[in-house]
Formats: sequence, C-alpha cells, structure tokens
Amino acid sequence: MGEIEFFDEGALVSVLTTEPLGRALDYRVPEGGCFTGAFVEVPLGPRRVMGVVWGKGEGGYDLSKVRPVTRVLDAAPMGEAMRSFLIRAADYTLTPMPAMLRLATRAPGLADPPGPRRVYRKGWSEPDRMTEARGRVLDVLDEYGGAAFTLGELAGLAGVSTSVVKGLVKQGAVAEEEAPRDLPYPHLDPDLPGKELAEDQAAAAAQLRAGIAAVRYGTTLLKGVTGSGKTEVYLEAVAECLRQRRQALVLLPEIALTAEFLTRVQDRFGAMPGEWHSGVTQTERRRLWRMAGEGGVGLVVGARSALFLPFRDLGLIVVDEEHDTSYKQEDGALYNARDMAVLRASLCDAQVVLASATPCLESWANAEAGKYQRIDLTSRFGMAEMPDLSSIDMRAETLEPNRWIGPTLVKAVTARIERGEQALLFLNRRGYAPVTICRACGHQIGCDHCDARMVEHRFLKRLVCHQCGETKPMPAACPSCQAEDRLAPVGPGVERLAEEVAERFPEARVAVLSSDLFGSARALKEKIGEIAGGGADIIIGTQLVAKGHNFPLLTLVGVIDADLGLQGSDLRAAERTFQLMRQVSGRAGRGEKPGEAMLQTYQPDHAVIRAILSGDEEAFWRAEAAERQAAGMPPYGRLAGIVLSSPDVQAVFDFGAELARRDAPLRRIGAQVFGPAPAPVARVRGRHRVRLLVKVAKGVALQPALAEWVGQLKVPNNLRLSIDIDPQSFY
Repeated sequence: MGEIEFFDEGALVSVLTTEPLGRALDYRVPEGGCFTGAFVEVPLGPRRVMGVVWGKGEGGYDLSKVRPVTRVLDAAPMGEAMRSFLIRAADYTLTPMPAMLRLATRAPGLADPPGPRRVYRKGWSEPDRMTEARGRVLDVLDEYGGAAFTLGELAGLAGVSTSVVKGLVKQGAVAEEEAPRDLPYPHLDPDLPGKELAEDQAAAAAQLRAGIAAVRYGTTLLKGVTGSGKTEVYLEAVAECLRQRRQALVLLPEIALTAEFLTRVQDRFGAMPGEWHSGVTQTERRRLWRMAGEGGVGLVVGARSALFLPFRDLGLIVVDEEHDTSYKQEDGALYNARDMAVLRASLCDAQVVLASATPCLESWANAEAGKYQRIDLTSRFGMAEMPDLSSIDMRAETLEPNRWIGPTLVKAVTARIERGEQALLFLNRRGYAPVTICRACGHQIGCDHCDARMVEHRFLKRLVCHQCGETKPMPAACPSCQAEDRLAPVGPGVERLAEEVAERFPEARVAVLSSDLFGSARALKEKIGEIAGGGADIIIGTQLVAKGHNFPLLTLVGVIDADLGLQGSDLRAAERTFQLMRQVSGRAGRGEKPGEAMLQTYQPDHAVIRAILSGDEEAFWRAEAAERQAAGMPPYGRLAGIVLSSPDVQAVFDFGAELARRDAPLRRIGAQVFGPAPAPVARVRGRHRVRLLVKVAKGVALQPALAEWVGQLKVPNNLRLSIDIDPQSFY
C-alpha cells in the first residue's frame, strides 16, 4: 500500500466511506493538509459522513465539481497494516470495502471533539418517591456498575425521557458531572508476580514469551486439557507483550466469560483492561476505540468484533476457546475471527495464540502440517485431576414416560448433593420443548414467517422461533383444528428438565443457565458468580456452561442426550459433538475434589462416544482428518456457500438455476457446483431460501472465480445473494 503520504491543501484525495457505494470518492484536501489514513468528515449529497483518506485521488473528470473535505478529525490515523488488513479481509470474504470499514468504525461519536462532556452515574441518595420509570433508570445504573453514561444513552437504555433522568439528578439519586472524554486506561504492570506455574506450564509460557520477544509473526496452538492452566500460560505472553510496550488482544467466545477473566487480569497486572462487547456502554466503546488507536490501552478483552479495533501497535492476539462456533460472523460481513486473527497478526508482526482443550480440525491440521507451532498441556493446574468418564447405556435403563434422567444418573446426583457438592445436568436445547403437537389432528405449531417449529418457553409463557426470534403466546386451542386442551409438548428442553429435577429433587436448589433466560450479559455474569460461590446444588445448562466457567464445587456432570449432535448430515457433526462433550465433561472436578462425567447415550458404540470415553483425542482427529481428506472436504479442500433469498419462491429458484447453468468460470478452476436446492430451513422471516455449494481443491484461487461467476447476472431488487467462504453451518 506504500508509505503514509502527506497531501497539501487543494490536492485530490480518495476517501473511503462506510456508505454502500462500492468505491472510494475523490475530494479536495482542506486547509492545513491531510495524510493517508486520516479520519475525515466529507459531504455526500446533503449529508456529512465519516471516511478515511485511502490515497491519492484518481481525477480524469471535471475537477471544478470536486468538493472539499469538511474537516480532518482529531483521531489517530488508520495505520498501513490496518488498511492492508481490511483490503485483504474484503478480498478473502468477498465483502465490499465500505462494509469492512463499517466493522472498523463501530463506535459512536467518533467525529465529536475531544473536549469534556457531561456524564451520569449512580448517585448517593434515594429518590423521595419511586416510579416505574425512575426504577428502570436505577436498574440500568446498577446493572452496569460504576459505568458513566451520556444523558441520551442512559435515557435510551432505560426507555424513559431525559426529564426522568434530570429529575433523579435533582434528587441526588443520579450524579451529573463534567468528565474529560476518552481518558487512557490504567497502566497494567507486567512485572507483578503471577501464579506459580508447574514445569510444563512454565516451559509453555517461556516458549510464548520468546515468540513475542522476537517481534515477528507466528501462530501457536495451545492445546491443554480443561483446567490445565492455559489462561495463566497465555497471560505470561500478554505480560511479555506489555513489557515490549505493544498491545495485546484476548478474544473470548461468550460475554459471560469476561467477569471471571477480568478478575484474573486484575490479579495478575494490578488493573482492569479495556472491554469490547455488547454489554459495554456506548460511551466506553468510543473511549476504547480512540485509546486503541492512540496506544492508551495495553490489553483489550473482547468479542470477535474487537479484532477490527484500530490498534496502534498490536503484538499479540489470543483466541480463547478457538474452536467455538461463535467466532464465525453469520450475517453482514461473513468472516471467521479465528482466521482473521491470523491474517491481522501476519500483517503487523504479531503472535497469535489459539487456545483450546478441543481445537477445531483446521487448527489441528495446520499444526500437523507445521504451519502453526503446537504446545500441549496434559495435566490440570494445581491439585485438580481430570474427571472419570463413563457412559450410561440408555437401552438398559428403565425410564418412566416424560422422564429423561435415568435411574443411574439420579443415584449419582443424589450422592453428590448429600456430600454438599454440585451436579450439572447438560442438555443442548433451549426452552421447554422443541415441538408442540396437537394430539387431536397431529398439527405441529410452526412459525408464521419461517419453515421452523416454534419452541415452547414455559418460563416466558410463549412460543419462540429460534430462527427469526418471532414470539407469540401459547395458544389454548390448536390453531389448525381448534381442539382445546389437546396441545402437548414433545421432547425435552432445559426448562422441562428443570421441571423434572424439581420433582425428583424437591430439596435441591436448582439454577438454569440458558442464554434466553437472562435479559443482560451482566445478569448472566452475576448468576454464574452466585453458582460458583455455592448458590445452587444442581445446575441445568445448555452449551453456555461448556465455555470456560469454573465451578469449584462441581464434581458431577451428567449429559442427558449425548447423541443429540450426532444426528443430521452436518460436515462437522462428529467434531462438534466430540468438542462439546469433552468441554462440558471438563467442568467437573476443577476444585480440590475429584470429578466424574456420565454420558447418557443410546449409541454407546458410536465412534465419537468411544473416542470421548477413551480420551485418545489424537486418534479421533486422525480418523476425522482421514475421512475429510478422502472426501476432499475442509481443511483438505475448500467450500463456499451461496444463499439466495426472496419473498418470491419461483424467482429465487429461477435465479439459482440460471446461476448454476453459467458455471464456466468455476469449471475453469476445477470447481464443482451443487444445487440449487432448498436450504434446510427453507423460509426465514418470510423469505424463501435456496442454497448452492461450491467445492474445489485446496490451494485454488476460488474468490476471483466466484466474483466472476456471480457477476454474470444482475441480482433483482427483491432478491438477496450472500457468499459465505468456508461456511461453518449449512442451515
């Protein structure tokens, strides 16, 4: 991309904006000049929009019509490595550049001046009288702890008018203060003592530190059994990065994981890092965005979108639980944060640490091929031991109707409760029941806008579509035949399991952990903290509980339906079931007491179940790799998914058929096209969906051929076409 170039007043510059124009536009440089990477405000029609100076203007037209840049913003410029990253990521994912720039500027008020502003925090007194509106304001302040809000932000989050907030200010219940914008974050001290590491952990930390000290790109797969101290090891890499006065980024798959992790960071470095996720206030998002660019934050902990922050000097990216599917962005710009982390690091001489007890096959294969370094941690941190794993053959169990916990598991749970320990019952199904059927006519209640069954959520007293989010009250009569009192739930969800647990263990304290049961990330964090402190005897959870939580009293994990993920034709079904079962089993015995994991299964001889129980993970990966290699599937081949959607079912099939007929650009690179075929969920939000799948050998330049292929046809206005490179799901 070349060096940073300064442009004098009146010169032509090319400015990329976030507007969906498909290209950069030329503007004249204002008084004082500007330079490559500068954030600017420019006129676009009657509006003013933000953009980035991308380079020299093209010219070649009537220059008298070129409008000037309105102003150069007081923000750190976008560096060459960041601009290269956005270009390379756009080329790889076939995402338009304005959409990529949107990812890199997702903070409010970036064009605002850096002077002081009024902020609002929790006050020192109670209001003289409490109303519902005032209560909502105080609830928001409690939920976000000591966070500061602008007036509009606080009113918006509480769903009240600004006058309600101002009334609370007069009462002293809300504090109004002048505060400087965007202060740097507290200094993190890398030389404070960390936890004492065992021999293999100390060796792993030394290897990671050496990579950081070399100031060059490299990726390391840090594979360690659950509870092996992976976090303590990679925090030593963070420490080395801070010593080098470079910045570090730790990506976590779930917001609920951040509370415990932030505490560990504070214990290790003496201060809190920057946070970037949906649970952070807009005011804090702006501060972190600006400080990342100015170097005013040393460590950022965040969700996948934190990868697009404008770090001044990024030296380390850690992708924790790197196998987790939530690292794949499934709408808008379709990218995998794990892969993009490797790309970004390669452009700024940074190290990547991919940490997991059960890495994805792609990372495992890259380590096998020597592209990544690999470090293995085989023993648990401190005194903790790995749990004993066993299967319960459900074919030999006697289950009563509408019961899902077998006698063997009931006995094991009872024993743990009597000893004052915790048990976790795991079922990867949200809600009460996955299907509601009419016993009179056989009708299954479906979503009005999708080809999907609605899931009963009894705690909410509603039916919910897990595809589009549509909800409606639970009907008293069948929508099809109008028969009353004949609707019946079929199959269990975690809410129905909780009902069974309450009946079987009436004295036990029960906690249900499912993402849909918590209104905010902070409420979920508080619940997890309460459970970790011994606030429940039996925990019932979905895959949310498999992601890195540490419950010291938990000694038994019971998996209700270990076969659930093995059904269907998903390419990664075996891999994901293996990962999930190993991860959730690893929640047991992380404290001083030994743990046990019991898997209820109707297929105890299935290869995946046998691999989980044997603990021979390498044998599982080798077998899975051999199958994929024989079929030419990822990571030994490449896939791209094309999803077409439209309210008009005939139009979407006709367009798909025409696209498939014009496959010459793909045939030239040896690619195969499968489809068009209805997507497994053929209608979502009223739009009919058709899929095509492109398969090609590894190492082939797929993206240019795809762009040429889809560029042959003009997409009708009511039809959407999206391209997913390296698809992770096929719904």
